[in-house]
Amino acid sequence: MGKLFDVILLILILLSVFFVMLESVGGLPEYIYEWLYYGEWVITIFFSFEYIARIITVRRPSKYIFSFYGIIDFISTIPLYLTFILAGSNYLLTVRALRLLRVFRILKITRYVGESNKLTRALLHSRAKIFIFLFAVLIVCIIAGTLMYLIEGEESGFKSIPLSIYWCIVTLTTVGYGDIHPVTPLGQTLAAIIMIMGYGIIAVPTGIISVEYAKSEEYVHVNSYACPNCNSSKHRDDAIFCHKCGEELHPEEF
Repeated sequence: MGKLFDVILLILILLSVFFVMLESVGGLPEYIYEWLYYGEWVITIFFSFEYIARIITVRRPSKYIFSFYGIIDFISTIPLYLTFILAGSNYLLTVRALRLLRVFRILKITRYVGESNKLTRALLHSRAKIFIFLFAVLIVCIIAGTLMYLIEGEESGFKSIPLSIYWCIVTLTTVGYGDIHPVTPLGQTLAAIIMIMGYGIIAVPTGIISVEYAKSEEYVHVNSYACPNCNSSKHRDDAIFCHKCGEELHPEEF
């Protein structure tokens, strides 16, 4: 039943996010917007019961309420209810923005995907290397941007060093908006070097994370049951007691 409930939640989360995106599309028949509105209310009521049920069932509700997923659950549930408070025409744009907060429901999915734990561990283990790498890239952008400012000058559109650094970041990431570009041969040569560097730099963080991810070859436990006493999760699939407080986890449900 727990797994079935998780699957239903996943489906409703995806439907809700789809409704948010579809509501922003103009020119659809009016009845479609009405069905989207009613459907969103059904989903909101379901998530409201889920949120209240979680608070009632855990023995330490405050820990769940102020936890990451507790805050996400609250933010993703409350927007439609706020439309009753801010119903005036002057607040129409504010209400529209608040309703877009429903898209945060997509973050609830990570709670039910066991493989995400493996990816999270890989990101945490590689965070120091990634930080050093990004710091080195920032230094390169500052130096290259300053050089480009000296080479091209304001007449070529490089009106300041920060603007030149912005151009370097755009070029290094191979985005290339084209709003600013060098016109002198020396500037174009420096730009070509930065572009070539960009292809090599993009692969570095991917390699760092891939190595850490490959190290985690152990079995990924997908048990999403939360301890009724301390609300701790990430238990083993065969867990009988909570790994944090020792509370019994109702083994008959596994």
